Amino acid sequence: MKKNTRIIYCCQECGHQSPKWMGRCPECGAWDTLVEEKPPASDRHGKNDPSPHTAPVSIDSVTLDAEYRVLTGMQEFDRVLGGGIIDGSLVLIGGDPGIGKSTLILQVLNGLAQGPRSVLYISGEESVRQLKMRSQRLNTAASNMLVASEINIEIILSTVDSVKPDVLVIDSIQTMFSPDVASAPGSVSQVREATMKLMAMAKQSGVPVFLIGHVTKEGAIAGPRLMEHMVDTVLYFEGDQNHVFRILRAVKNRFGSTNEIGVFEMKEAGLAEVPNPSAVFLAERAENAAGSVVTACMEGSRPILVELQALISSAGFGTPRRTVLGLDHNRVSLLVAVMEKKLGLNMAGHDIFMNVAGGVKVSEPAVDLGIAAAVASSFLDRAIPDKMMLLGEVGLAGEVRGISRLEPRISEIRKMGFTRCIVPKSSLKAVAKMDGIELIGINRLGEMMDLLF
Repeated sequence: MKKNTRIIYCCQECGHQSPKWMGRCPECGAWDTLVEEKPPASDRHGKNDPSPHTAPVSIDSVTLDAEYRVLTGMQEFDRVLGGGIIDGSLVLIGGDPGIGKSTLILQVLNGLAQGPRSVLYISGEESVRQLKMRSQRLNTAASNMLVASEINIEIILSTVDSVKPDVLVIDSIQTMFSPDVASAPGSVSQVREATMKLMAMAKQSGVPVFLIGHVTKEGAIAGPRLMEHMVDTVLYFEGDQNHVFRILRAVKNRFGSTNEIGVFEMKEAGLAEVPNPSAVFLAERAENAAGSVVTACMEGSRPILVELQALISSAGFGTPRRTVLGLDHNRVSLLVAVMEKKLGLNMAGHDIFMNVAGGVKVSEPAVDLGIAAAVASSFLDRAIPDKMMLLGEVGLAGEVRGISRLEPRISEIRKMGFTRCIVPKSSLKAVAKMDGIELIGINRLGEMMDLLF
């Protein structure tokens, strides 16, 4: 009688394993995500030869070479990576379908292939003819760019060993499979196994590897969270398909800052870099419009000027609506409550709509004063004075609190032609006086109302 093969049920969202099927994963709470899988065969008695052990060494005896980064030719992409590509790094790029992940990576590879470097693009979703058609449309058909259509990870590793490329791209990691794992491509076991083998290859050979990953409905990269822990860098390509702007954001980066972003504009010939996002986001701003305020937010080391728009209208019936796009909904509700309590503005029977122009998402509290000014401007139907900027965090008692990185914000504000700026008085002490712009310090929310209205 044959011995029964052990079966496990693995959650496709978080990787939790269970000996029996359940409708809901006890780890992440997702429904109908447990799939039957067979664990890899192993010798219970330990007869298989283990991998050789590495003897520990003193950290003082470890020698470091000078950090060498390879520039891709796209300054926005290099900025997000921390200054360029590190040899042996494993980079995961995620984003919504159709957002431009493959377009971005093809343009990056084209920049790398212009020199003596060779790049290898492995696609598990497209044929080489499809890659050629897209490459012609983007004008990225470089002679040093090698392409192949393959999903077997063992064949891919053999190809890498024979071709010896300088950069490897896998599109996408969810289509890869290993014959050693008895489960379908895209399952947790297959994604984990393929990522592990690619990581080992990258660290041993020094070849940087880019993995393109699908995104779930919740916006997270499909597959186990373990995959994000295994790679060196996780990049998210964000943007609305109805807008032409795309933002590349680093969520994890072992070789640089996670606060940097890269801004791109989608055109017919591919993605174009946006070196001055502030000028682009403010290009179509209406003059002397009630409810429109410009403020400055920090994205890594880069200050970006954005336009906040508010519309306050009487609620026709039922419960007043609160619709917020690009800002934290709870933060806007909190500021509206502070304004009603401390300023006496009765907005309980009004609909409130807020938007960040250009499809940008702003989350830092330094834009609180701008949100309050936009709401008050629309409620009173009075425009903010021209060339006026507002910066500051607002507390529950109506106080205006200090913010960080005020000096680079002021420099960007002055460069864009603004002449007056309302800032927290506590932060004003740390900023040197600048010609061409007047800084007005305030302590309370009521002082802002007296200055503007």
